[in-house]
Amino acid sequence: MKNNICTNILFVFFKIVLTLFFVSPHTLFSQENKSDSTVQILSIDSFISKDALESKVKYKATDSIRFDLKNQKIYLFGNSEIYYQDIELKAEEIESDLDSNMVTARGKKDSTDKYFGEPIFKQAAKEFNAHEIKYNFETKKGLISDVKTQEGDGYIHGQKIYKEPDNVLYIKNGKYTTCNLAEPHYHFGANKLKIIPNDKIITGPADLFIENAPTPLAIPFGFFPNTDKQKSGLVIPAPGESQQFGFFLINGGYYLYINEHLDAQLTGDFYSKGSWGTRFTSNYKNRYHFNGQLNVNYSDFKNSEKELPDFSEKKDFFVRWTHTQDPKARPNSSFNANVNFGTTTNFTNNYNSSSNDYLSNSFNSSVAYSRRFGNSPFSLNLNASHSQNSLSKLITVRLPDVGFNMARIYPFKPKNKAGSQKFYEKIGLSYNMNARNEVTALDSLYNINEPQYLTQRFKNGMKHTIPLNTSIKMFKYFSLTPAFNYSEIWYIKTINRQWSDTSNSLLTDTLNGFARGNSYNMSANMTTKLYGMYSFRGQKIKALRHVITPSIGVNYIPENNSGLRSYIDGNNEKQEYSIFQDGIYGTSHTTEAGYVNMSLLQNFEMKVRNKKDTINPITKITLLENLGLSTNYNMLADSFNWSNISVTARTYILKFLNLNFNGSIDPYALDTSGRRINKSHLSETGYIGRLTNANIALNFSLRSKTQNKQTKTSKFGTEEELAYINANLDDYIDFDIPWTLNIGYNVNYSKPAFNDSENIIQTFNFAGDMSLTKKWKIGFNSGYDFQNHKYTYTTINFYRDLHCWEMSLQWIPFGVRQSYLFTIKVKSSILQDLKLTRRNIPSVF
Repeated sequence: MKNNICTNILFVFFKIVLTLFFVSPHTLFSQENKSDSTVQILSIDSFISKDALESKVKYKATDSIRFDLKNQKIYLFGNSEIYYQDIELKAEEIESDLDSNMVTARGKKDSTDKYFGEPIFKQAAKEFNAHEIKYNFETKKGLISDVKTQEGDGYIHGQKIYKEPDNVLYIKNGKYTTCNLAEPHYHFGANKLKIIPNDKIITGPADLFIENAPTPLAIPFGFFPNTDKQKSGLVIPAPGESQQFGFFLINGGYYLYINEHLDAQLTGDFYSKGSWGTRFTSNYKNRYHFNGQLNVNYSDFKNSEKELPDFSEKKDFFVRWTHTQDPKARPNSSFNANVNFGTTTNFTNNYNSSSNDYLSNSFNSSVAYSRRFGNSPFSLNLNASHSQNSLSKLITVRLPDVGFNMARIYPFKPKNKAGSQKFYEKIGLSYNMNARNEVTALDSLYNINEPQYLTQRFKNGMKHTIPLNTSIKMFKYFSLTPAFNYSEIWYIKTINRQWSDTSNSLLTDTLNGFARGNSYNMSANMTTKLYGMYSFRGQKIKALRHVITPSIGVNYIPENNSGLRSYIDGNNEKQEYSIFQDGIYGTSHTTEAGYVNMSLLQNFEMKVRNKKDTINPITKITLLENLGLSTNYNMLADSFNWSNISVTARTYILKFLNLNFNGSIDPYALDTSGRRINKSHLSETGYIGRLTNANIALNFSLRSKTQNKQTKTSKFGTEEELAYINANLDDYIDFDIPWTLNIGYNVNYSKPAFNDSENIIQTFNFAGDMSLTKKWKIGFNSGYDFQNHKYTYTTINFYRDLHCWEMSLQWIPFGVRQSYLFTIKVKSSILQDLKLTRRNIPSVF
């Protein structure tokens, strides 16, 4: 009885003492039993002291909690936890001083003299792993020993960390690294570090350590960004040496972060023998409206010295601009741009260009604006485009290119549907107008100082097209599609030809003035489908399925002399020509023709049983995806009525082999001199025709099964890998796929006439990669030129994953761009300039 009275008195006394120092007027002192562990929760519900904390403090421990009333302390043992506002503190042992509001957390040694249950301190999104932590709830200051924490993409290791109330950290004998291991592969070591949350990390003099071994690389001070927001800063150049251009620094400059909508970067290349280059890149983005990028390159490569006879100089530029409008910004209109133009030798001379740019021989640009007019069928398209070929040096510019279209309407379709649909209700009418102004010339003729030459070569015109068609179901299984097409071309320039007896030559004049030409045709096509099925009783094959799609149609083109003129030549013979001959849309006159079009399309499939798959026990296998034949017969022609027979075929073999074939067969025979005669090849030789051209494309693709990659339990590791992949998506190496192999083989055959020599062009390309080990990967890309008996552009790439580092070697063993590029660098984007690069640059002249 006395013991119970003493216990109650002691409990009330202890409760009053705690009330003087802790906040909560809402909590209770209670005890909970969970399984075989005792969890004690300390809470208070009483008077509030003036010196009390702002919020309640919660304690937990799975072993025991001891109260020292004399020294005003509480001791927690076994998986101890303390919660205060946004602070969480966990450790094997925690000591709380009620007088000073100071808590001390530490781990405990096991029988092998190793520590376990070492403190983990969390505040908001910050987390510290340490050997010992001291923290004052009132002053919000702390002292952390032997700590590891993450700041942005980096990790901080420190012997002592002093935490200020504003969460600024001062670190003694610290390490900064992007390696997430307890013992990092590399780090910058400094006696003093200062971390300003969501701003930056500042260090004093720091040395670079690799595997805890110091290196000669040192910095007088360190400045590392510590924020999710972008920051302006220097772009460190990559050094190197070229036998032709001398020592160089490339891709160095400055990155300017203006705001979340706009940034800019200016970099340059400098060579000790006088060559140089510069690049400007700017990204812009207005969320939910548009985004884009502008990239401008200029280079000046000099070979030899000006005083020497072998001196040469190459000046090149290239502009790239992409602009994409968000579809939600203006649902009825859009503006998009993809611009690629510059000198045709830019990527040949510039060895900072990618392999894809170097191998491309054509570049195209397009700036397009389109608008739909509400719910009406009308729309407007405004375009400006350009195309250039680096081999022919020809550049075509179209400005403007205007299109006005009316989507298909059904003029005979009633607004209120009643009964079955009549055939005339399916008649559809549409309208398309296109107006274009274009010029094609050599790149050397595009001279701003002399624009008159190009303006004289501009071609322009307008074309109108009105298609009228419908679809009729006949005899349940047949579809009939009749159509009528009318078109007009408008020009403001035409030509006039006449024979000059004085000079005995043909004179051609250009006449200014409006002129129009028209043409029309009518057609009707009928098609159906025939199905054939053959079933098997075997256990493996269930059935063979054959689908035939025949089609037959007629097309009538009346004689039309629109724009047709004539003159008498020097031999007193009549020669016809079209006044629209040089027009951008061609001519409008037509010769009367009546075609009967025939085509046959076939498909073969096989159904097999799969006992292992209970959900889908029947598997469909395509044996021949497409086998097509087509030709036509001109009933109104006086000779050569049959056109060439077109043959196409496509199939997949075992899901990894893609085979495509197309060819043309001439049904007419040749005479002894090799001329085409109006006799069938079948009657003369017994064969259906002559193969005049054909193409076979074989694509073979194999890859190993994807390895199951275990998810890393490290919080830091997974996030770091994802961030790296997103930042370096083009260069990311996937070790989940041990190997891949892609092979492409293409054969083109051409022999139009008997006495023409066979022209066979073969191309062979192969590419792939292979993981030699879990950390080594090799990739290759090459081909073979059968005409010149040489290998085509070849690259061999080696990659080594060094955990927080990566090493790569790109080797071009031969050819004009014979070179190598060796790089070893830190993976993390925050230290992307911490790298060693070695390259040789070949001659560009």
